[in-house]
Amino acid sequence: MGKAGQVLRQVLEEYEVSQYSLAMALNIERNSVYRWANEKRDPSAETVLDIVRALKELNPEAAKAFVERYLGNEVKDI
Repeated sequence: MGKAGQVLRQVLEEYEVSQYSLAMALNIERNSVYRWANEKRDPSAETVLDIVRALKELNPEAAKAFVERYLGNEVKDI
């Protein structure tokens, strides 16, 4: 599976954001967040944007880290 889930898991752990709190912020079931974080399923591109928005509400630094790690060099020159 893709990089999004791996990065999401790292960021959630590092910034102490629970899968449950992210699920609540996204208004979805925790199972979806679990599947992404454990690389069982990739979030869609639209969902990645929703994840960033939710993380901004929960912990802006976590949102920044997720974007930087997920998009990496792709956003440095923008």
